[in-house]
Amino acid sequence: MKIVVIGGNGLVGSRTVASLREAGHEVLAASPSTGVDILTGEGLPQALTGADVVVDVVNSPSFEPQAVLAFFETAGRNLAAAERAAGVRHHVALSIVGTDRMPDNAYFQAKVAQEKLVRDSATPFTIVRSTQFFEFLSSIADGSTSGGTVRLPGGLFQPIAVDDVAALLADAALAAPCNGIIEIAGPERMPFDEVMRRYLRYAGDPRLVERVPDARYFGGKVGEFSLVPLTEARLGQIDLETWFRSSASIA
Repeated sequence: MKIVVIGGNGLVGSRTVASLREAGHEVLAASPSTGVDILTGEGLPQALTGADVVVDVVNSPSFEPQAVLAFFETAGRNLAAAERAAGVRHHVALSIVGTDRMPDNAYFQAKVAQEKLVRDSATPFTIVRSTQFFEFLSSIADGSTSGGTVRLPGGLFQPIAVDDVAALLADAALAAPCNGIIEIAGPERMPFDEVMRRYLRYAGDPRLVERVPDARYFGGKVGEFSLVPLTEARLGQIDLETWFRSSASIA
């Protein structure tokens, strides 16, 4: 089976490529560095020739509201047209748990627009909505720090390791299209501030963590269940402590 991973050289894409290759499939990592530009369409027809499945994990380089929306809409239209022309049989898109629950988060709303393009395309599809990644905890802490204190909302949080995301994406790519949404999450659920408190403790980071009910997440107001699956999700195997110890040993 030929599988094309759009964004295949990035954090999630490179591991998804490796997982699929280990399963014995022909996998193309498509990115500007391999001659495939999702925004201009350059290289897409050649990359998708003979492809059975496309896995789209590409991410916007900008979080500015208009720029991120334009990115996902342009990329989505180009990819849908190229897949239709190539006769691709399954499109797998990586999205985010809670995209439809945070209307004031511009990035999430851009992902909603991307999901709509996927659903409206002629290609059978699976949308995989993931919770936030462990790998982003450091940047979340830095972006939420004021005066030496990390201020976070108290909604529930269920982060997942990128290795688990890649494995679950590979599973979705090799299964039949569900023409719907699959949600994936980490094995542990707890308040957002408690996840961060544990992470900083493992890292030996002295910053305090404060729960601030009206604190925003990338501009969006966070309710108790804004960032976690509301129904049954496919769970990763790696918990926060295991991930941290593994990441620390690699570093």
